[in-house]
Amino acid sequence: MNEESAESPQSAGGKARATALSESKRSEIAKKAAEARWGGAKKATHEGTLTIAGVPIPCYVLEDGNRYISTRGIMKALKRPWRGRKYTGTELPVFIEAGNLHPFINNDLKEILTGTEVRSTKGVVSEAFRAEALPAVCDIYLRAREAKALTATQLVVAQQAEVLVRALSQLGIIALVDEATGYQEVRPRDALQQYLDAVLRKELAAWSKRFPDEFYENIYKLKGWTWPGMKKNRFSVVAHYTRDLVYDRLGTGVLKELEMRSPKNESGVRPNKLHQWLSDDVGHPLLAQHLHSLIMFQRLAIASGHGWQRYVKMVDQVLPKKGDTLELPLNDPY
Repeated sequence: MNEESAESPQSAGGKARATALSESKRSEIAKKAAEARWGGAKKATHEGTLTIAGVPIPCYVLEDGNRYISTRGIMKALKRPWRGRKYTGTELPVFIEAGNLHPFINNDLKEILTGTEVRSTKGVVSEAFRAEALPAVCDIYLRAREAKALTATQLVVAQQAEVLVRALSQLGIIALVDEATGYQEVRPRDALQQYLDAVLRKELAAWSKRFPDEFYENIYKLKGWTWPGMKKNRFSVVAHYTRDLVYDRLGTGVLKELEMRSPKNESGVRPNKLHQWLSDDVGHPLLAQHLHSLIMFQRLAIASGHGWQRYVKMVDQVLPKKGDTLELPLNDPY
C-alpha cells in the first residue's frame, strides 16, 4: 500500500463511527456543528442589494420579518473607510462611536442602533443593523453639523449624509429593502392582522407624553406661524396634521383601528389619546422612530428654507401612506 492511499487509524475509526450512526443521529450532529459554527447569527430568508445614491448596500429580511442592512454597506454609503471592529469601551456602532456625536444620539434610537449577526441565504455571516438605522445616522451627522460640532473629516460624512437623505426621499427604506430582496412577493396574507396585533395593545394604557415639543414647534415654523409654546392650545388643524403625518403612516389600518377603539363622545371629543392604545414593545418604539424621522425632515426643510408644502411632499415620498401612489421626482419651484 503506497503512502498516498494510506489511511490513519483515527480517520478509519471516524468513518466507521459515522457509518454506524443512524441518519437522524448524523443529522443531529451536523445541526449542532452548524449552530456552533454560526453562533447566534439570525437567519435571512431573503437578501439582495439596495442601491442608494450610487452605493450598493447588501440588505436582508430575517425570519421575524425585520429588514436589515449590512454594516459595511452603511460605512460605504457614508463614505467612511472600513477599519474593522469598533473600539473597545463603547456600545455604539462603528459609524457613530466618536465622542463628539454622543450628544446628538437620542435614547429612543438604542434598538435600531444595536447591530446583530446575520447569516445570509448563502451561509455568509456578517454584522447588520435595522434598515431604519441609516436615515437615523444621517440625522445625527446633520444635527451635529448644524451645531458646528464636527471635525473636518466628519464634515465629509455629513455632506454624504445629506446626499443620502435626499436619495431616500424617493421611496421609504422599508419598501426599498422589500423590493431589493423580493420579499414583497411572499409577505404573509395575514401580515396586516399580525402587524396590528403587535402594534396595538389589548387594554388602554395610562397617559404619558409621547410627542416631542419640537414636532409641533416645527409645524408652526414651516407654516410661518408664531409659536405660542406648549402651554397654549394649538390650532385645531394641527390635530389633522398629526393624524395625516403620524398615525396614518404607521401602517395599513392602524389609524382606523385606533379611532375605533377611541370613539368620540357626545361633545365630539375623544376621551383619550390614540397613542395610549399602542403596545409597549412594538407600538411605542415604532411611534418614536416614526416621529424621529418626521422631525429629521422638518429640520432639513427648515434649514433649506422650504415651507410646509415642500415638507409634506418630502414626507409623502419617503414615508408614504400604504396604498398611496408615489409622485415622480420632478423639479419643485417652492
